Amino acid sequence: MKKNLLIFLNSFFLIFKRNIKLSAFLFAFQKPSYLLFVSMLFIFSCKKNSTETLPDVGYDYAPYKLGSYIIYDIDSTVYDDFFKTVTVFKYRIKEKLEEPFIDNQGRNATKLIRYIKKYNPNKSYDQMEWDIKDVWNCIKTQKTYEVVEENLRFIKLNFPIEVNKKWEGNIQNSLEVLNYKYVYVDKEESINGINFDKVTFVEQKDDKYNNLIQRQYYIEKYAKNIGLVYREIRNLYSNKIIPGTNVEQRIEKGVFYKQTYVSSGIE
Repeated sequence: MKKNLLIFLNSFFLIFKRNIKLSAFLFAFQKPSYLLFVSMLFIFSCKKNSTETLPDVGYDYAPYKLGSYIIYDIDSTVYDDFFKTVTVFKYRIKEKLEEPFIDNQGRNATKLIRYIKKYNPNKSYDQMEWDIKDVWNCIKTQKTYEVVEENLRFIKLNFPIEVNKKWEGNIQNSLEVLNYKYVYVDKEESINGINFDKVTFVEQKDDKYNNLIQRQYYIEKYAKNIGLVYREIRNLYSNKIIPGTNVEQRIEKGVFYKQTYVSSGIE
């Protein structure tokens, strides 16, 4: 800003030196009125820069306020090739930001308390009490949103949020290298019958073109000003290869997990 002002003043004086010969005019610019003129230019320039809108890097996709919570319905199907069984699990989860603390890297983090209600066909969820299931934790920095799940830290979001941007989501844990990617950003979408104005799709892994005996598909969707609204995990296997038939149609073992938004708020 100061550099631009100096360039302007130098150009201003050059013009008058070349085209105006009246020394009295030049002398006038040495008086207090000149100082007032320069001050007004400086104030105007500062005011213009101060009102410029900062770019939206996507922080609102991971709200970080104590007491905020999100409730999800969980549907999980487990395929067991040893016992030849298929078991379906249904339950409701509430994830709530409850207690700030200092993490093992010396950063300000927050405990993410997870509560559970197990599905009962004879009783509605509203008639049940919440029980504590897990204590996770999370942290939002200028560059990342991280969640520690069962002592494993994942880089869930990477700021700024941009379509096709990639990052290593498992860089802070011992699991396989996974290059997360933003498939789409700020898209209007309906999830579980609820309309969201802006949703961002994070693809964590999709191996549908690379493997005939295994299907791994991990994705998450985030809604602006809410947070995670959908999660899907497919970790499926089948040794019975049938040409033209994908693994999902001949599952022998594995897990199919869905986590779907129900509601959110602050307590």
